[in-house]
Amino acid sequence: MPRKGEGRQRIEIVRITKESSSSVALSKRRSGIFKKASELSTLCGAQIAIIVLSQTKKKVYSFGEPSVEAIVNRFVEQGHDPPPKSRTSQLMELLHNANIQELYTQLTSMIGELESLKKDGEEVQKIRKERQENYWWDVGIENMGLEELQQLKMAMLGLKDIAQKQDESLKAEAFEAQGVDMSITRCEGAMDLDYDQ
Repeated sequence: MPRKGEGRQRIEIVRITKESSSSVALSKRRSGIFKKASELSTLCGAQIAIIVLSQTKKKVYSFGEPSVEAIVNRFVEQGHDPPPKSRTSQLMELLHNANIQELYTQLTSMIGELESLKKDGEEVQKIRKERQENYWWDVGIENMGLEELQQLKMAMLGLKDIAQKQDESLKAEAFEAQGVDMSITRCEGAMDLDYDQ
């Protein structure tokens, strides 16, 4: 199956001048940076703070593990010896990190499920589109599988029933218009009477 697109390509890093494109890029890349920071914190136990200002400086976005304030305070107070942690605060920090790890695992699992569902949805849409474009009578019988042949048989039998009912209805209307009694002609097709009046 030939590839349709060129796939993911490296983008030249140049300042984006168009404001709408810039805000979209900021939004996408910001979430990517925050995700990578979260992964780094979870995997390595690193304490991370990221502060992002929008181009217009109207919006500020931040991510911190354990929190932006705690890391900024630690950075500002660098050189001062931090107060020793109590056993309770150490346990709380361990519990907090374990909860974050569990939530990150759940998030990763849910993202995987979402991607799988998206692929399934795309496949269903593709099949639906193909079925709308290709009618059963367009496909050669030799190319059909057993299930498709059975469906074709059922459709043909249904079509036959409809045609027979329509035929009977038209004959009844014709005979009624000519004044002929239909009780004689309804012998399940055993008799084919031909009236000339």
